[in-house]
Amino acid sequence: MSSDNSRLRESALFDRRVIAEIQRAANEGMYEIRGFGAKRKMPHFDDLVFLGASVSRYPLEGYREKCGTDVLLGTRFAKKPIRLKVPITIAGMSFGSLSANAKEALGRGANEVGTSTTTGDGGMTPEERGHSSQLVYQYLPSRYGMNPDDLRKADAIEVVIGQGAKPGGGGMLLGQKISDRVAEMRCLPKDIDQRSACRHPDWTGPDDLTIKINELREITDWEKPIYVKIGATRTYYDVMLAVKAGADVIVLDGMQGGTGATQDVFIENVGIPTLPAVRLAVEALQEMNMHRKVQLVVSGGIRSGADVAKALAFGADAVSVGTAALIALGDNSPEFEEDYNKLGTSAGFYHDYAKGNDPAGISTQTKELSDRLDPVKGGKRLANYLRTITLEAQTIARACGKSHVHNLEPEDMVALTMEAAAMAKLPLAGTDWYPGKGFNAASRR
Repeated sequence: MSSDNSRLRESALFDRRVIAEIQRAANEGMYEIRGFGAKRKMPHFDDLVFLGASVSRYPLEGYREKCGTDVLLGTRFAKKPIRLKVPITIAGMSFGSLSANAKEALGRGANEVGTSTTTGDGGMTPEERGHSSQLVYQYLPSRYGMNPDDLRKADAIEVVIGQGAKPGGGGMLLGQKISDRVAEMRCLPKDIDQRSACRHPDWTGPDDLTIKINELREITDWEKPIYVKIGATRTYYDVMLAVKAGADVIVLDGMQGGTGATQDVFIENVGIPTLPAVRLAVEALQEMNMHRKVQLVVSGGIRSGADVAKALAFGADAVSVGTAALIALGDNSPEFEEDYNKLGTSAGFYHDYAKGNDPAGISTQTKELSDRLDPVKGGKRLANYLRTITLEAQTIARACGKSHVHNLEPEDMVALTMEAAAMAKLPLAGTDWYPGKGFNAASRR
């Protein structure tokens, strides 16, 4: 029989990846659990470009004219709003999912550049609190490690209703990562898989959320800003309801957001991209006349200063990075290529955070591995990354003639694809049209 492969044709619907997944499911009888975020290609900030100044607009000189980056979060009701030097924060990632060294490194890096970091599920560690000048405490459905004393120690409280990688679903922490310390903090047995609840146990709707927010304000003497974090799905209405419930800050996490562990089918098929979500959130705030009064923090696939600038141009007050922060610490580093190969993967592809075998010492509770991450050096690397993307955002803002990154606006951008134009409601480059708007062929930007 001929071995000529030139006549072979792969199915678009049942390609080799799909066939392999069906075979894996048939063999194991369980859905795939992994970390990281959605790997499918979808419209993103990459599909937008800025219109730099030239004749019709006047750019700012980078070496002589300032471009501000400071931001104030929680100005609506809190006595002590969060003051940040840069509009980039560190997203919530739990101790348990991450090692204690990784949590310390995140705190050190954020502290060095004057921004905040976030606890994640599982409670507050001394390493994190001790090295974070501004720490946001996540209040999640699981209530793992939650206690009023830590709420008071925090600088802000983030009520987590949803996460971009798994809106409507709870988190996972597999037994191999439940060390003695993690088990003690979460008041759960060691070595047993843990699944966080998908909704808070003591409320069923926005009216109950109002009551909970008021309880948290009373516990903290109305000092701390109260954030509400939502996964991007029905964004317009979710933002409105969170604002009505009394949130000081909305944290919006798009579909490209990462996770420590959840079902692959969830990551790839639930939620909407960050690109349309941020526009919908801003429209909701504007409709309520609360834009800039209630601050908006956007996360989910933020990687570069260009991503930061584009989110701010839509009307966000700040962004939050999670996956990118871990990469800055050393996640998926070629330094550990041999170790990744032993795990059946490679640097740049590793996503099995749930298994606790991370060669970089970041998403593990194994001491031998976690000791590989020096929290001081890791913090320096993270600080370097945060400074770099802040400078990139400033560079773009100056090129658009802006003296503060918050002065960027949708008018400064155009879309390169029909999909991005429709989702962002920005004109397709070279036109004044986007899908859904009447087309005037004579008008060009």
